[in-house]
Amino acid sequence: MKNLTYIIIFSICFLMLACNKKESTYAEKLNFNKDWVFKLLDSTETDNSYFQEEINIETWEDVILPHTPRLEPKIVNDQWQGVCWYRKSFVLPSEMKGKKLYLNFEGAMNIAEVWVNGEKKIKHHGGYLPFVVDFSNEAIWDGENVVAVRLDNRDNPTTGPKPLKTLDFNTFGGIYRNVWLVAKAPLHITDPILAHRKASGGVFVSYPEVSKEKAIVKVQTHVHNENDRIEEFSIKNTLYKNGKTIISKQDDDYSLGIDENIEFTTEFIVEKPELWSPQYPNLYILETEIVIDGQTIDKELTTIGIKTMKFVGQDFYLNGEKTFLRGVNRHQEYPYIGYALSDKANYRDAKKIKDAGFDYVRLSHYPHSTAFMDACDELGIMTIDAILGWQYFSEDEKFQNHVFQTAKDLIRRDRNHASVLAWEVSLNESWMPETFIDCLHTIAHEEYPGDQCFSAGWQAYGYDIYLQARQHRLQHYDVTLKKPYNVSEYGDWEYYAMNAGFDQNSWNDLLQEDRSSRQLRNAGEIPLLQQASNIQEAHNDNLNTPAFADGYWVMFDYNRGYANDLEASGIMDIFRLSKPAYYFFKSQRDADDPFGESMVYIASNWQKDSPLDVRVFSNCDEVELFLNGKSLGKQKPDQDRMSNNLKHPPFTFDLSEFIPGEIEARAFKDGKLVAYDNRHTPKDATDIEVKVDLEGYEIGNNDVVFVHALIKDLNGTVIPDFSGKVSFNVEGNGELLGENPVAFEAGIASVILKTGQDIKELKISAEVIGLNLSTSLIMNKY
Repeated sequence: MKNLTYIIIFSICFLMLACNKKESTYAEKLNFNKDWVFKLLDSTETDNSYFQEEINIETWEDVILPHTPRLEPKIVNDQWQGVCWYRKSFVLPSEMKGKKLYLNFEGAMNIAEVWVNGEKKIKHHGGYLPFVVDFSNEAIWDGENVVAVRLDNRDNPTTGPKPLKTLDFNTFGGIYRNVWLVAKAPLHITDPILAHRKASGGVFVSYPEVSKEKAIVKVQTHVHNENDRIEEFSIKNTLYKNGKTIISKQDDDYSLGIDENIEFTTEFIVEKPELWSPQYPNLYILETEIVIDGQTIDKELTTIGIKTMKFVGQDFYLNGEKTFLRGVNRHQEYPYIGYALSDKANYRDAKKIKDAGFDYVRLSHYPHSTAFMDACDELGIMTIDAILGWQYFSEDEKFQNHVFQTAKDLIRRDRNHASVLAWEVSLNESWMPETFIDCLHTIAHEEYPGDQCFSAGWQAYGYDIYLQARQHRLQHYDVTLKKPYNVSEYGDWEYYAMNAGFDQNSWNDLLQEDRSSRQLRNAGEIPLLQQASNIQEAHNDNLNTPAFADGYWVMFDYNRGYANDLEASGIMDIFRLSKPAYYFFKSQRDADDPFGESMVYIASNWQKDSPLDVRVFSNCDEVELFLNGKSLGKQKPDQDRMSNNLKHPPFTFDLSEFIPGEIEARAFKDGKLVAYDNRHTPKDATDIEVKVDLEGYEIGNNDVVFVHALIKDLNGTVIPDFSGKVSFNVEGNGELLGENPVAFEAGIASVILKTGQDIKELKISAEVIGLNLSTSLIMNKY
């Protein structure tokens, strides 16, 4: 919450600064998400005329972006693939006249063709990276403009030769990220995606020298003059921290000829910089302006974090300190709406990752949204940023060139993000020829020159960092390999397949479904505790290797597309509700970490069939367990083969019998009570509670949030084996998505609330079917 407060304060301060400046005519950037219409084509329909300005759109659906073509079921094994169209009519603001006009699409799946006022402007391949449409010459000023977008998300050998039915994750469809209308002066800072120079385009910030005493900040600004005259101008860079000016530098006048584009470079020194790290994610705002005769005609704001990274042998040093990164993998999918998350929903996912005890996330297996990257910058989550790739390679030249282009575009989009650790310019779990790897490695270092760029890949050859899933390590790990090593995935496949050869002897008597880490949140206590055991064993084993980071597979449950079930190895389910393993990771963060706290969690429902070896997760020195007020003893953390490398092993209390009532855990640090947790044996249902999962981030217009109904007894205990259903209802400018009525799973039922435009008050109601239990919640947006 303190980070959100900082953003609000900074925004107010920055606006005050801007208001005090001389009147400017810099770029306009307007959200372009409202007032679209949408049409989903069936397989028999022709669509060669939908780009034309005069067509009948009365039957088209009104939509707001982000948007998914079809709401899918919770378990997706027949995802929609085909062609759909989006159209929007709009009138350009008069103040944009005479400027360069662009439409910036953050992501549209998968082959996008765009027409403006009947003129085809682009055909873009790939659904995860931005593309930009320059429609300056097509703009209409005395009437309406029309933009039409044709999307085709069918299997495509150029963007990915593995068909969706065997891909193992869903790519969904639609214009599922933001679109922006951008207006710039003819003399302007370029868009990095449109620039052709290597390591250029827009504003590129790097750090040739960084220490605690000073940092050299290098700013490259690519400027294009599309005026019909030579322009004389200067470039001004101002660095802000917490709304205050740290340094401002205006370079001498430059001259740029007609249709020339040049990159201008400047450097300035920041004394005693506040460095960015997962513990202290200090951010600065860099304002870069083109100034003519004292007037700003173009401006870009860039959020940056100053840090330095290097490897000494296989050890990772961040800001001069040896660092191990405990992390996780993430798929960006939501139930029902696929990839069409709001920016705030992306932030909430990042917040959950940070709160779970992670300082690193591998963005598998494709570029995630800019909003998620922004959240990682703010929250202090290092990222390995990946291009699309999944168990395929093709000799086809178009495919390879497309992969090369995605590597360039990914780095252009994300190079200024403080959170980026490395570029995974690699096809995940795919054999790639060495010449192909050489090209990708070279692209990474050409697009991000200097010693702060690290390429990462699945093969040991070529890349700066070797990514290897744990299940591949036993047979393929080369102990003589001395390059930096990252356990890219672990904890799932080796237990699911049971053929990885790891030390699982103590679990030989378990059936495959019981040994697996793929356990739904309603699987029961024993399977969920087994998932936590798998994770503990694997993470502990990773710490025997020279890895500088590891990433559990996976944070959230997700759809595999071809299966009749969810891939359920997440430590949270697809509705972002935690399983016991979540608290194992949370306990691995030190209490004195700036993002930490003293914590204790009892991994038991304490009911008749609960295991009598009660497991407690805590980051404290000692835990004392009580049963119905009577102490069962105080213990130190477990000491066994699964715990010898852990920062904070669990505590296991062996109870002799089940006695209903209350168990309580009290956690001590340096002899002082610092945290406690309790469980009551569940009784009959007497109450229902509705919660909206906001993660401290207020609900917004065109937002998507999870709404949960919790069935409880008179003690306020969630009843995990309740088998009924609940019916949700919403009043106000919003709609509920998903099954409704919906069954309780482990005592909680969930739907998605999608808000509309200009929301003010929402009333959410829930009623348990067959019981006289109901409740409501009123939400106000100020």
